[in-house]
Amino acid sequence: MTISTILFDLDGTLLEMRTDPFVKGYLQELGRFLGDRYDSEALLGLIWEATKAMIMNQDADKTNEQVFIEYFSQRSPWPKEELWPLFDRFYQEVFPTLSHLTHPSPWAKKIIAAAKEQGYRIAVATNPVFPRDAIHSRLAWIELTPGDFDLVTVYEDSHFTKPNPGYFQEICDNLGVEPSACIMVGNHMQEDMVASKLGMKTFLVTNWLEDRGEPQYEIDQQGTLEELYEAIVNRTGVFSRA
Repeated sequence: MTISTILFDLDGTLLEMRTDPFVKGYLQELGRFLGDRYDSEALLGLIWEATKAMIMNQDADKTNEQVFIEYFSQRSPWPKEELWPLFDRFYQEVFPTLSHLTHPSPWAKKIIAAAKEQGYRIAVATNPVFPRDAIHSRLAWIELTPGDFDLVTVYEDSHFTKPNPGYFQEICDNLGVEPSACIMVGNHMQEDMVASKLGMKTFLVTNWLEDRGEPQYEIDQQGTLEELYEAIVNRTGVFSRA
């Protein structure tokens, strides 16, 4: 089948960064924003547990946002009506200033421009455990917008997360494309390369490679962001014309 679509991971791929230090810094900023009004350790711990609930969810009838809110609300001593406006303000006012926790480079714009020039449909296949505002902010750090893509996964709309193969299938369903017509580009062996189980081709980006060891998946191609760009421009490897 002819490859028509490229799915790009965001964190560690288009947006150069290490995930763990970023998450640590982001949660510290959230705790600072909430100040002394709440037990920040307990609150941040609950956010982390609700995030894990999203990752473990298998219910296709609930969005990640619904899973998060349900888990959080059932265990929180603080009412949702009190906290959610604060969360919204944080993601709108503070989160956009956190680009210093990442290492944006020009490669993202060059790669996306090259993929478009070659006629590919393109999607941002970022793990949808963040609200829309946070994901759109991260795109802005690399001078891209949601309008640059055919699809951007966010937690308000998605029903699964990585590494659940159902996450990648949902992207295909939304785009009306077969997995075998897609290439998944990402830096994480377990969370991104699992797309191969659906029949997607894969390209492992090595600049900010993450690999927990197990499980391992077959990789069709790998290289740096520069090598990814060259492969798209020259239509080599998984990007070669059928």
